[in-house]
Amino acid sequence: MDLFDNLVLGFQICLTWSNLGYCLLGVVIGTLIGVLPGVGPVMTIALLLPVTFGLAPSSALIMLAGIYYGAQYGGSTSAILLNLPGETSSVVTCLDGHQLARRGRAGAALGVAALGSFFGGCAATLLIVLFAPALAAVGLKFGPAEYFSLMVLGLVAAVVLAHGSLLKAVAMTVLGLLLGLVGMDVNSSFVRFGFGLPELSDGLGFVVVATGLFGFAEIVANLTARESRSVATSDVHHLWPTRADWRASTAPVLRGTALGSLLGILPGGGAAMASFAAYTLEKRLSRHPERFGHGAIEGVAGPETANNAAAQTSFIPLLTLGLPSNPVMALMVGAMMIHGITPGPQVATQNPDLFWGTIVSMWIGNLMLVVLNLPLIGLWVRLLRVPYRLLYPAILLFGAIGVYSLNNSVTDLLLAAGFGALGYLLIRLECEPAPLLLGLVLGPLMEENLRRALLLSRGDATVFLTKPISLALLLLAVALLVLVISPAIRRTRDVAFQE
Repeated sequence: MDLFDNLVLGFQICLTWSNLGYCLLGVVIGTLIGVLPGVGPVMTIALLLPVTFGLAPSSALIMLAGIYYGAQYGGSTSAILLNLPGETSSVVTCLDGHQLARRGRAGAALGVAALGSFFGGCAATLLIVLFAPALAAVGLKFGPAEYFSLMVLGLVAAVVLAHGSLLKAVAMTVLGLLLGLVGMDVNSSFVRFGFGLPELSDGLGFVVVATGLFGFAEIVANLTARESRSVATSDVHHLWPTRADWRASTAPVLRGTALGSLLGILPGGGAAMASFAAYTLEKRLSRHPERFGHGAIEGVAGPETANNAAAQTSFIPLLTLGLPSNPVMALMVGAMMIHGITPGPQVATQNPDLFWGTIVSMWIGNLMLVVLNLPLIGLWVRLLRVPYRLLYPAILLFGAIGVYSLNNSVTDLLLAAGFGALGYLLIRLECEPAPLLLGLVLGPLMEENLRRALLLSRGDATVFLTKPISLALLLLAVALLVLVISPAIRRTRDVAFQE
């Protein structure tokens, strides 16, 4: 009965005209930035965070969530028609989706992608409804020691699952933790790492850092990249899949839903990992794996379903434990903190309108997406023809206005520009900024729980090992590190032995 009452509350929150409007706005913006290559959900949400100041917390999260899973829908359009993924999770869709478009079956590929994404998103939201309250109830048993260990696990998982060098990922995480220490110490009121600047006494603004690292830096990086587009627009017709397409796609859609739902929950995981894993799984299970890469409809159905399912279930650790599983969820944490809401299991009890309103909005948003996306294919095709050099001035101006409006401070603008330069340098050095952002978000919370745990235990550091949940989380973090480091150690040993 409680579940039914909570769902009724969620629908009451979502079915107001204002929240329906924000949900529609979010999914339309999400689809748009998913369609346009070079504009991703991380950058868009970072730029739009200042806009959410004047909104109710539930409205802000509904809109931002719509942007995230809407981008998973839109990314398939440019991947299929352009052979250029608008979103990272749609990279594998290029392999078979564009081949289908070149064979005159772009409509079928777009239809399967949209309908598969709809099913995966709705099924994953059902899992959130069933399991999130139970996980939140377990989270209420967490104390300071357990929270500290949970955040250590989250940072370790983000490092382990980051692309590229493990050492660079660790360095980015540590840098994020150090940036989180800037500002006034809550116990001693001493300003740390402030360099004598009074503007830094309150610390580095989350929106300022995110806008610089993911907004301004991406703009510069995209401008330095060569732009060439060839849109396959002449063959976009017959959007409804044939019976043969349905038969071929049903099993991949079901497997993609299950796989994406699982991988979306994991810290450091998300839509991109889910789509790659789903494509690999479908290719291995296929009786004719040689068809993949040459226009197999399963190569579109599985990954597109998985990435949308993962986008939905990545909200489970955020809403239940306050743990961001990817950069977008880290931005969601920032949005909640902007509105004075402390992320964690208490959100379900203290802010049920936010908790259940966000969950139910995913069903409504997915329905909006499937209804809007297919008729608007022609519009998205025309937008794909707009050169990026004509888009970036508006994006840059909007971001600068948003940052300045936080405190009406020129210092914030200069800091955002500085982090934009840092972000571009990190891109050139092939260092992912995502672990840095996670470190910045979790760093102050980790410090707070570390101090609280040591205070309650009277300085006994073994408290993190004597509590069973805390010990289990730390052991899991160590196991993840060993799992990743051991192949590198083995390769080094083999090289030394050969020499």
